[in-house]
Amino acid sequence: MQPADAGKQLKGFIAKFEPKHQALIRAARKTLRERFPTAIELVYDNYNFFVIGYGPTERPSDSIISIAAAANGVGLCFIRGASLPDPAKILQGSGKQTRFVRLPSADILTQPEIQTLLTLAADRTKTPMPAQGKGKLIIRSISAKQRPRRKPQRNKASAIEANH
Repeated sequence: MQPADAGKQLKGFIAKFEPKHQALIRAARKTLRERFPTAIELVYDNYNFFVIGYGPTERPSDSIISIAAAANGVGLCFIRGASLPDPAKILQGSGKQTRFVRLPSADILTQPEIQTLLTLAADRTKTPMPAQGKGKLIIRSISAKQRPRRKPQRNKASAIEANH
């Protein structure tokens, strides 16, 4: 697939979300691209989540962080977050490996605690990010069946009836 085609597909995936989530996904992606300019972006438009993973190679197991989005919001996942020091206790989740931070806005990505976690995640990876070059965008999978990317809209008539 040509890079322009991948970019066009990515725009289509993001367009499935509510406008506020679209803006948040784009802003988070921009911030992470600036932070990790040589990273490979691996995109998954799966059943449960839309995910953009960032890593030094095309191998998913080398990814260090990802943006994960669903109808109820957007988060930043630290793939090996369970092993990261988190003195501010901002990482959520209880799995053996991954931890995440909800992103109510892209401003969260500029907070010192998040910046520290991003640095630690990059420093602790087995395969470091390339020192030079430019990252690329790869569409890894698209599920034919997906959960809705937007919350169901309440019918105005039923909302009025519910209030009376």
